[in-house]
Amino acid sequence: MIYQFGLGVAIAFFLAAFSFPQLGPHLLSSLSFVYSDGFPGLALLLLRVSVGWLFILHGYPKITHLQQWADALKTPVFLCFLSAASMLGGGIFLIIGFLTLLSTFPILCSMIFAIYLDISGSKPFVAQDPYLIPEQEYKGPLGKGEPPSWEKAFMYCVMLIAIAVLGPGAYSLDALIFGR
Repeated sequence: MIYQFGLGVAIAFFLAAFSFPQLGPHLLSSLSFVYSDGFPGLALLLLRVSVGWLFILHGYPKITHLQQWADALKTPVFLCFLSAASMLGGGIFLIIGFLTLLSTFPILCSMIFAIYLDISGSKPFVAQDPYLIPEQEYKGPLGKGEPPSWEKAFMYCVMLIAIAVLGPGAYSLDALIFGR
């Protein structure tokens, strides 16, 4: 259901970008009318490339082990495919700075769904530090690891919202295509 809503909003953004001349097609790029250059542009480039690379690293194993991931989440394979594809494709688009707003939105929906799953699973916002947990009480899948929490998904949401609002910056394909 969240993906249907996300798809509807993405289509609405696309239609609004071409239907309202005051908005223009740059709405596909960001909610900002300015493509920052200089130091702010470099900071946006660093943020965009870092977040994009992290989502490629998260999306690739999910798409290559789709059934296993869907079984672990108890979620239909098709929804897991949409999420993994949005992470992988959106990560690539974030790195090159192409259709940035449309790239952030599906990933943001995936992260909000991840937060929902963590909250419904009674996971804490910030888990106790692993070195404070007695050894016999917590073992990760590969031995000692980090306890589950929804803080990482929340931080991804914050970063994606910042990219969507501030835009990709001057050092992006969006700035070349839609720039002023």
